[in-house]
Amino acid sequence: MLLFDRALDITPNDPNVLAAKASLYQTEGNLEQAARFLPEIDWQTSSKFAFQIKIDQLRLERNYGEAVRLLQARLAQFRYATQQDKGFEQVTLALIQRLVGDSTGTKGTAEQARDTFEPLYRDQPDDWASAASLSQAYAVMGEKDLALKLAERAITILSPRKDAVNGPGMEENLALIQAMFGERNRPISTLTQLLQTSYNSWLAPWVITPALLRLDPLWDPLRGDPAFQELCEEKKP
Repeated sequence: MLLFDRALDITPNDPNVLAAKASLYQTEGNLEQAARFLPEIDWQTSSKFAFQIKIDQLRLERNYGEAVRLLQARLAQFRYATQQDKGFEQVTLALIQRLVGDSTGTKGTAEQARDTFEPLYRDQPDDWASAASLSQAYAVMGEKDLALKLAERAITILSPRKDAVNGPGMEENLALIQAMFGERNRPISTLTQLLQTSYNSWLAPWVITPALLRLDPLWDPLRGDPAFQELCEEKKP
């Protein structure tokens, strides 16, 4: 926190620094403090990292309406550096529309994400980010076999043994897709291991924490399981 405070003293309005500090509060489950650093971040914010932290905050707050509004405005009007960047936010919107229960919107957005990522993955079959994102698009569309196949492919491309920092995020992605299709034992087992691992999360700011598991609606399919509830409890030293 001190490093971010010093950075804010120098550049008090830097969206990346503001978002980074907010993300640390998110991992602690302190959404009220996190929100203090995000009010100026909107669909026009050039930093994709800062915008993603803003959407994470709204998702964790379960403020789906505002998240959908920002994402739809950005997708309609923002100039993306790459098609992949646009596709990432299409997937994000589809996941949130699914949480809302907007079946028509979910289907349409997921199909757009699929149409973005299928040619990207076809042209670069070793691109783990496209494989993982496409797996989420398929999952939202209800295409279980395709979703699981692509999620497993992403792990093959970027296994934790190949990349200890980013590789576990692909396991996290597979756990989410398994949970979306009603599995419990395998995703809970994976999350148990990830809570003991230092890595870059694919779904959350920085790493998975008990607080994030407790708050994030993406994990609601597991919420009634006692083993998952235990993972959500903060362990005292």
